[in-house]
Amino acid sequence: MAKQPMSAPQPLSFPPSHFAKLAPRSYLHVHLSSSNGRRPSGRLAHESRKPQINTGSLTHCHGSAVVRAGDNAVVCGIRAEILNAPDIVDCKPATKLEELEERYGSGMGAQMGVREGEVRGQSRTEDAEEMAQLNLLVPNVELSTGCSPSYLPGMPPSTEAQSLSHRVLTLLHTAQLLSMDDLRIWYHPAPSSTSIVPQPPSEAPTAAEPTSMSLDVPNDIIPTDEEYAQRPEVKAYYTLHITLLVLSLSGPPFSTIWTALLSALRNTRLPKAWWDAHRQSVICSPLISDTRPLRLNGLPIAMSCGVFNTEKDGAGLVSQVPEGGGKGENKWILCDTDGFEEGCCEEEITVVVRERQGAHGQGMEVVRIEKCGGGVVGGKEMREVVTLAEERWKVLKGAIEGSA
Repeated sequence: MAKQPMSAPQPLSFPPSHFAKLAPRSYLHVHLSSSNGRRPSGRLAHESRKPQINTGSLTHCHGSAVVRAGDNAVVCGIRAEILNAPDIVDCKPATKLEELEERYGSGMGAQMGVREGEVRGQSRTEDAEEMAQLNLLVPNVELSTGCSPSYLPGMPPSTEAQSLSHRVLTLLHTAQLLSMDDLRIWYHPAPSSTSIVPQPPSEAPTAAEPTSMSLDVPNDIIPTDEEYAQRPEVKAYYTLHITLLVLSLSGPPFSTIWTALLSALRNTRLPKAWWDAHRQSVICSPLISDTRPLRLNGLPIAMSCGVFNTEKDGAGLVSQVPEGGGKGENKWILCDTDGFEEGCCEEEITVVVRERQGAHGQGMEVVRIEKCGGGVVGGKEMREVVTLAEERWKVLKGAIEGSA
């Protein structure tokens, strides 16, 4: 009986997902070095994930938003609570109109703006300092159970969640995003029948008669202590409690978290509030028509990117980068990295930019730059990252304004 010829052994083959787990850096390098220069996700090196934004999703918050970018999903809820000025124990804020004038410039409180009790002349820098001193912004980032395989049920708040909360709070103050005029709750006393009355002019004091007071007001208008107590006064503040819940995590979440926060702030409407002297408490109007939005200082947009460098991986991974790929022969700047690419990158950069406003002219300005790990990115690469952030700003600006 003739023997059947033996069949040739079949070559071993694995699906791409197995190669990605066995040699992730080599797997990423092969994709970036290919003719089309695309990443495993199909995106180009400088291409970010398309955002999806939905605002007003939570009915029991003063403002909310849900943002999804790829496999990153974040929900943000903002609720305003009232903080009475006498309850502030760490510091004594300036509440009288005259005290605010003395702190932020003479005459600034004499003009009332469109909003009740608005203090004219106070700069955004002074707003941020007072906001930080009174702790009126309280962000809290939570990485929910199941957002990634690293977060199991029953675990305490992670170090990453606490770090993200601190970064959000720092950027809120650095960007000087909010105005204190939106957070102050004023008390305007009813006009008294014994208002300021002209006083007869007195003779000039002699050397033996020292003056008892020196006021920068006309000599015939001298307010009494009772009249001074009836001036407008700040009785309370709005404290914004910002909860950011990461539902799904794939890659650095900060840019998605910040986009959700901006969208929620633009969606926030605070009820009209005033101090009731008879009840000795703050009263809020229940009418939706009396609510007012927050006035934001521009629209600072955050963009994160990673740097993939193969210089230390040996000659086997170093190859000439084709035209249209990353910068240099062995390094790539990857915008909006996902979870797989984040593990292969040794350096992470976050750039926050916004449109320049007011007397500073037109164009874009850099609000903040954060850099973590590595030393590959220099001045030339950093300028390129800022340019990419400016392009990303246009995309996210349209998405945020379109969701309103």
